[in-house]
Amino acid sequence: MTAVPTVLRVFGDGPFAEAGEPGAAVTDERSGLIAVGGDVGRLRWNGHGSGERRWTEHRIGVYERDGLRCRHLVPSRHRVNCLAFHPVLPLLAVGTGSYDGGCHFTGELLLVHLDTGEAVSALEHPREVVRVEWRSATALSLAVAPADDWEDPPAHERAHPAVIERADWSAVGPRGVFAGELAAPAEEFDRADPGADASWLLLGLAGSAGRDWSPRTRVRAVEALPDGRVLAALDGVLAEAWLPSGERQWAVEDEEGGRELLLAPDAASVWANAERPRRPHRTAHPAPRIARLCADDGRVLENLPVEDPVTLLSGGGRTLLRPLEGYRGTRPLTVLGPDGLAEGPAVTGFDPLNHDFPVRHANAPYLLVGADPHEPHADKWIATVDADGTLRRICPHSPEPGEHHFGGPAAETGGSLVYAGTVYPEYGSYVVRRSLTDGAVRWRFRAEVPATALDTDGEVVHVAGADGTLLALDASDGSVRWRTELRVHGAATVALSLAAAPGGGLLAGTADGRILHLVV
Repeated sequence: MTAVPTVLRVFGDGPFAEAGEPGAAVTDERSGLIAVGGDVGRLRWNGHGSGERRWTEHRIGVYERDGLRCRHLVPSRHRVNCLAFHPVLPLLAVGTGSYDGGCHFTGELLLVHLDTGEAVSALEHPREVVRVEWRSATALSLAVAPADDWEDPPAHERAHPAVIERADWSAVGPRGVFAGELAAPAEEFDRADPGADASWLLLGLAGSAGRDWSPRTRVRAVEALPDGRVLAALDGVLAEAWLPSGERQWAVEDEEGGRELLLAPDAASVWANAERPRRPHRTAHPAPRIARLCADDGRVLENLPVEDPVTLLSGGGRTLLRPLEGYRGTRPLTVLGPDGLAEGPAVTGFDPLNHDFPVRHANAPYLLVGADPHEPHADKWIATVDADGTLRRICPHSPEPGEHHFGGPAAETGGSLVYAGTVYPEYGSYVVRRSLTDGAVRWRFRAEVPATALDTDGEVVHVAGADGTLLALDASDGSVRWRTELRVHGAATVALSLAAAPGGGLLAGTADGRILHLVV
């Protein structure tokens, strides 16, 4: 293996970044520690959904008050509701959970050992924990939501209080708090959201340390400009530009955030596509936002008049818009030309698991289409739209006949496509290089987790995994050049976007809102 990359610069860095959007926070004067329960969001959006297996969006960050360094970053399967430091032991009690949307209130009581960062799930059975408070060194007061709301609508405003006694809480193991200890009658409980209080606390702590704080999450797209500046799209920001010095030059805010960036050939402007999720039980939805921005100062040069959410397909100087709604049947692509928008060829429907296929460095617009408009997820093909507007199928998406594969990120290089995919239902993941002439497999690499991003400079294929790994594969044969776990200031992170940087470096946009400039 060759040398692994190092972080040359971090754009968008700040205190408490690892925890994401805070939902709960607490300080401990005795230990000089701060605990933050946060959320960096899901991987999927309207146009992408193939990398969420083994993804954990909820985090517990433990920070040192002196310097605000992240000491531990602990994943949580559920939303963090409350935190409490033990009065004597190096131990943090964490209540997690939420309503699953169907019937049950599920979650955990986590006991985080502050000397090691190890977390123990202490409840015998999953229950949402809505309050934790240490009464003494041996007594933990907590409240758990009812198990479910079956024929019990008031369950959402009630909780079961309990006081659990243990002589040594550091010795409590998995499932060490039993269901019978939580059997007290339910009482009314105020489910006030502690997120605002947590934000004010972190803002004050950062200010006391002479630093600014605002939460940043999910850098979905990153691009390098020829002059060394960096463009990014993330939650709450349609697009932003960073100077090589690390100073943010400009930013265009958005209610949801940018999800795709498409740089003009002359790098003077960039198209930015914002997410507009369809909210359940709503008849009116906000209009999509696709804007062309000036790369120099972020000015909006034009907005595309589209009515429905789309994903951008680009290559060979041509740009197409693929509709993200209408799963069954066919819908026409939209061609973005010098004279505006025009109708393109009809394609089968889209879903973010099966048809996710963003291709970097494309010499033509590529997409995944189904053979049957009524079952567009099945028998998918890699296709392109030729210059005359004809939809042309290239080869089946699955390199194995008869298998069902989910889509993933891709890049074009040397007359072939390199792309990541996931096999259903086994959920085995891979990266493959295939000829654009006949679909022949040049090489195939089996991965442990789905890829969240992929890019290549023609010699090396960089692949980011949903578990925080970053791989460099030899573009000629798929062999591993190096493998590393992506970290910032010692804490693990996950890259959601990759872009080759001028001079041989690599840009990585992370789930916790930062942009890393990596060099080997």
